[in-house]
Amino acid sequence: MYKGDLSTRKGRRNAWIDALFVDHAVLRLWWTNFAPVEPGVLYRSNHPTPGNLRAFTHKFGLKSLINLRGQAKNGSDALSRDTARKLGLDFYDMAFESRCAPHRERILRLAEIIAHMRGPALIHCKSGADRAGLAAGLFVLIRGGTTQAALKQLSLRFGHIKHSKTGILDAFFELYARTGEGRKPFLAWVREDYDEAALRAAFKAGKVAEFINARLLARE
Repeated sequence: MYKGDLSTRKGRRNAWIDALFVDHAVLRLWWTNFAPVEPGVLYRSNHPTPGNLRAFTHKFGLKSLINLRGQAKNGSDALSRDTARKLGLDFYDMAFESRCAPHRERILRLAEIIAHMRGPALIHCKSGADRAGLAAGLFVLIRGGTTQAALKQLSLRFGHIKHSKTGILDAFFELYARTGEGRKPFLAWVREDYDEAALRAAFKAGKVAEFINARLLARE
């Protein structure tokens, strides 16, 4: 529905209609799924509406916005990019997938963003459940935390359903706990030992949980 133009009143109205009713932002006007990952450094949420992004920026002093959906080219995406620009936030496109083994190159790129971003930063996906949980967990490990702490970022509290296909994200952290934690720094393990194909082949999702997650909740 979004036509790609915010320069006119009609175009902005079109973006809002697309965001609210096609991208389900009507559910995100009051429900933000917001939480600190490391207070003063990194926060997480669902895709913020312009009003919520302004509120978060003013309250927490945000300097950067990390978009885990990539270039979605919808109303929500256009409005958040426009609002970030007006607020003076650095904007990063850092696309992750919620139902696939995390890609090595993307993990390493996120590590580069974390190393050089202006903080505090906000990471967001659509619902703030899966990709936000993955990125938050990666942040924990990149900063020297434990897999136990990283896995807390993927919890039912955020709407993450482990037994659906998104459980492959939990399996990724559990794989590091078994094969690398305590023996090799996380990023060295990612570069040298992590096998995406093997993780994909080994993981099996529950059909009922995936139906709830993908169909009923309409998660990306």
